[in-house]
Amino acid sequence: MLKKTAVLGFGNPVRSDDGVGCFVIEQLKSRLGDSLQGLTLIDMGTSAFEMLFQLQGHDRLILVDAVVNSNEPDGVLFRLPASETLAAIQDDPMVFLHSLKWDQALSYAKKILGAAYPEDISVYLIAVSDTRLEVGLSEPVQQAGLQVCDLILEEVSTPVL
Repeated sequence: MLKKTAVLGFGNPVRSDDGVGCFVIEQLKSRLGDSLQGLTLIDMGTSAFEMLFQLQGHDRLILVDAVVNSNEPDGVLFRLPASETLAAIQDDPMVFLHSLKWDQALSYAKKILGAAYPEDISVYLIAVSDTRLEVGLSEPVQQAGLQVCDLILEEVSTPVL
């Protein structure tokens, strides 16, 4: 049996390499067509808090986003458990929820969803330096995005024992 998995791609496709998460979702949709088999692909764009209620019912989450200021060349790929990226919850009642980043939204999701919060969460981050107002990815970032697609497809095709 395969885990029910949601793959969330973040980024702004009109800010050059920042759109790599959206690119990964497009590529996965293109490769898989209608044969998603328990896989939910979500182009999150720049939203984050809206994802909370889309997480329910999934056993695993995979997030893809760009990371700036990593001190690594463009296209370097990082994979880490989400527990290493969770931001502290802000208990300020004036927090503007629609401006949260995905790491903050995950912290809120864990609090709000309680036992329904998926424990199997991983994050793919791709080093970028170009976030100019421009459509399209640089070659190294596009290649890293394609590599992430391959890794995700391998990961989600592994049966749960």
